[in-house]
Amino acid sequence: MTQQGVRWSAEQVLALAPDAASRKAGSKLAAAGPWSGTGCDDEGTVWGLCKGSGSKPYQTIVDMAESSAPAYKCSCPSRKFPCKHALGLLLLWAADPAAVPAGQEPPDWARQWLDGRRQRAERKEAAASGEGAADAEAARKRAERRAQRIDAGAGELERRLADLLRSGLAGAEQAGYALWEETAARMVDAQAPGLAARVRELGAIPGSGPGWPVRLLEECALLHTLVQGWLRRDRLPAELAATVRSRVGLPGSADGPPVRDRWLVLAQYDTADARLTTRRIWVHGEQTGRTALLLSYGAAGRAPDLMLPTGLALDAELSSYPGAGQLRAALGKQFAAPAPASPRPPGLTVAEAAARYGEALRGDPWLDSVPVTLEAVTPVPQGGRWQLADAAGEALPVTASACSGPGFWRLVALSGGAPLRVFGEYGHRGFTPLTVWPAGPGEAVTLR
Repeated sequence: MTQQGVRWSAEQVLALAPDAASRKAGSKLAAAGPWSGTGCDDEGTVWGLCKGSGSKPYQTIVDMAESSAPAYKCSCPSRKFPCKHALGLLLLWAADPAAVPAGQEPPDWARQWLDGRRQRAERKEAAASGEGAADAEAARKRAERRAQRIDAGAGELERRLADLLRSGLAGAEQAGYALWEETAARMVDAQAPGLAARVRELGAIPGSGPGWPVRLLEECALLHTLVQGWLRRDRLPAELAATVRSRVGLPGSADGPPVRDRWLVLAQYDTADARLTTRRIWVHGEQTGRTALLLSYGAAGRAPDLMLPTGLALDAELSSYPGAGQLRAALGKQFAAPAPASPRPPGLTVAEAAARYGEALRGDPWLDSVPVTLEAVTPVPQGGRWQLADAAGEALPVTASACSGPGFWRLVALSGGAPLRVFGEYGHRGFTPLTVWPAGPGEAVTLR
């Protein structure tokens, strides 16, 4: 439930937008001029009428009762969620309390939609609680059939890796990307999307510059280890077997015991392809000291449901997914709405960050990176690349992808040669900064 008086910042609202065009269009509607009949209540509902090109204004309403996943309704014809009118209304609500007064009662048109939404949620919950043993048995049979298909795909992939090494790595450069794309398609047919993704990554290595044969051999070895882990999953320790299933691409359920804490949102960013947008949200528990990853997905044209902008904190329960060193968790019951927070996560030295990654690899050899907060590091150029160095003179290289983005130069500007606290992801490719806290008091600054 949205707390009365707690309004989001413009940056937090714009993080809801499904694309850059929506952010631009929504920003143009963040003024009182086109709006009438605006208001918000203590339950987390914001509404208003926006003048459009027609004779009737667009009826726009946002339900933020579960403010980590707002729901939207607008009478405009847009197929984007949220549309520009919902974004404009929320931007107005965030910037001008007088323009969207609090403590109001929703109008009838808004109340009808809210009541229908709550009733559908109750019916869905009742239906979920009525699932019987027959559904569980059907799910078990589907899982068995899928495992058999993955067995066949894993065996085929193992043979293709053996053929590659037998004929020599030079053949990989001559064959081009088509060889890997065809192999990845076979893994998709085998219902092993995790294997397909790793195969596609192999295809990009031969063109990645000097030293590519070594990198290709390393990645082939990791993929071979994963395939062998899957084929011998019944002999593995339970946690490692769960990690292998996750890496292959089998869905899991967050069956860990709920852990309640006040979770500080460290970073939120999206990655997208033609079909899907994936949102990654890192949170840190103030009491448990645990860092967890929340994932949310959105189909093309829709933003992911879960939205927790950096700098907020929420009192909630998280349940972990199975697997050795698994950081992914599912958001459970929320006891209060996310609200701006001032605490900062504790930081590590560069040596401690490197040791943490090494420890994590023991439980999950296929791990690309771990979340770490670096304490008092300064960006410094070194040999044509950038590093983050601490007072002990030790440094982590910044990934090439991070250095090419505008966020990194924001980090350099904020530093001005002075040390900062920086949160990001550290792995074998280097450190990717995601959030920075300036020296002294100040809000977190997102870098991506």
